[in-house]
Amino acid sequence: MKITPEHNERIAKMTFSSVYPHYITKVESKGRTIEELHQVIEWLTGFDAQKLQELIDEKVTFEIFFKRAKLNPNANLIKGVICGYRIEEIENPLTKQTRYLDKLVDELAKGRKMEKILRQ
Repeated sequence: MKITPEHNERIAKMTFSSVYPHYITKVESKGRTIEELHQVIEWLTGFDAQKLQELIDEKVTFEIFFKRAKLNPNANLIKGVICGYRIEEIENPLTKQTRYLDKLVDELAKGRKMEKILRQ
């Protein structure tokens, strides 16, 4: 699928707090925990549970969320298809980072081992 500038803009303006409950629902419905979700998010962004809650309360957009993040140096090892897009082919950095997060949540929900998810 082709990513359009409108698609990139929509992701940039979407709030993390609007998507976070869906992440929780997805992982919990597959028998994983919020703690595991937080571990995955912290690995990618450096945000611990307290900082995540602050960002949720602040209703930051994904643009602000990833500007404040300290992206894990191994994030570029996240590959594959998510939401119909091949991560390696995404050119817009913010869209790519958002898809990294989506992919990690998806892997968690699918029961992948934590050490594999965290690219260790």
